[in-house]
Amino acid sequence: MLIVLTGIDGSGKTTAARALVDAARRAGKGALFLGNYAGRRQMSLISARLGIHLPPRLADCLETAVRTFNVLNSHRRAKRFPGLVVMDRDLHCQLALRRMQGLPRGRVLLFLIRTLPQPDLLIYLDIDPREAHARVLARGTDSERLEDLESLRDAYRSLPEFTGFTSIPADGQPAEVLARLHAAITNACKGPAGEHSPAGPAPA
Repeated sequence: MLIVLTGIDGSGKTTAARALVDAARRAGKGALFLGNYAGRRQMSLISARLGIHLPPRLADCLETAVRTFNVLNSHRRAKRFPGLVVMDRDLHCQLALRRMQGLPRGRVLLFLIRTLPQPDLLIYLDIDPREAHARVLARGTDSERLEDLESLRDAYRSLPEFTGFTSIPADGQPAEVLARLHAAITNACKGPAGEHSPAGPAPA
């Protein structure tokens, strides 16, 4: 089973993805965590340190190249793995960033999204940007402007593909979010008659 988690910075994507994998392993099931990062945080820190502001198109070009490489490599690894695979981010993240920055969607990302294996569940972790901003400040490794997080949330919600996302509240404690994820996975695994689909059961 392939699950993808997406959402704005501070929504807890990485924490939730690792928690899902850890829970599955504790239940004796095979599970694999894969991160599809774009290096955006690192580039922002380097740019701030050097006092350089990358033009949006150049920044997008660099981020898209890094994320696409990671996504392709993740799908290669996922194809060989027989158990649960949880991906932290995917190419929809780049589409949302482009929408936020007023850049065109392009053709390559859309082609890859259509061509690569579709996840059994594409989950959007929905959180109030103010709480997400507080989380980003608390971790102290980078910074995000509240208005940027608000714009990115709006960008995600305006994507044509958003109707196919499963939206889950990401506020509250990690254990609460994990319980919501397990419930969503269980629902996704059940067929019309309430039986488990070929995708397999959700992690316990």
